[in-house]
Parts: sequence; structure tokens; C-alpha cells
Amino acid sequence: MLNTSRYRIVAVGKIKKQWIKNGIDLYIKRLPGLKIHEVRDSNPQKEGESIKSIIQKDEKIIALNERGIQMTSINFASLLQQENSNRSVFVIGGADGLSPEINATSSIILSISPMTLPHEIARLILLEQIYRAQTIIQGGAYHR
Repeated sequence: MLNTSRYRIVAVGKIKKQWIKNGIDLYIKRLPGLKIHEVRDSNPQKEGESIKSIIQKDEKIIALNERGIQMTSINFASLLQQENSNRSVFVIGGADGLSPEINATSSIILSISPMTLPHEIARLILLEQIYRAQTIIQGGAYHR
């Protein structure tokens, strides 16, 4: 079982599109304990400072970046299962990406797509993949 309370998401910007909010709300209900913290849109330097102030010392940083490592959903589930005893925070940058400092302090830089995605859609996809990973770990039918 994936302990979703051991994971957090820190994301730059607010969700403006209702259809994306609806999708995010659906997955948040399916992932009890997982919290999302929003950081105000600004520039990567200021966003990075805000992100650093939210991240706790015992959290492992997993930064999202289209140039990061790519993995299948099954590999992602394995990663989360291995990390399940650690506290981890997924960080999603704004339009200009994450600050070099956040990328440098990340344990993992993960790509959910080699394509550049709006941060709103990246957040929704990440939540869906965390939920999918949970069902893979539990042996559920969601991942076919």
C-alpha cells in the first residue's frame, strides 16, 4: 500500500481551468493524505525561494522537468514503493521552469513527458500517475 501522506506536491501557480480543477479534485479524493501547496507565480528565483521555505529538511525532492528521466507507470510505481518509507515532495515549476537551485537539490528530476506541458496539466497528470502507481502496487484493475 502506498502511504500517500508521505508525499506532497508543491506547484507554482493556481489552477484556472475548471475541467482541470475537476480532475485534480477527483484524484485528491482518491489519494487521501496527499497535500498540494501552491506557490505564487513570479520568476524562477522568487518561486525557488518560496518553494525552499515550504520544503521540510526530511523531504526528498522530486522535481518535474521535461528534460528529466522518463519512466513507465510500472517503473514509477516501483520508485514510489521504494521511496514509501521516505517523505517526498514533488515540485512543479511555473512557465519558466524551476530555479537552478531547486533542480540542483533534487534527488530525482522526473519527466512526465518530453513535451512542454502547462503546469496545470502537469499537476493533473502527476496526480493521475500517483493514483495509477497506487493501484499497480495494490494489484488493482485500474492499470491494464
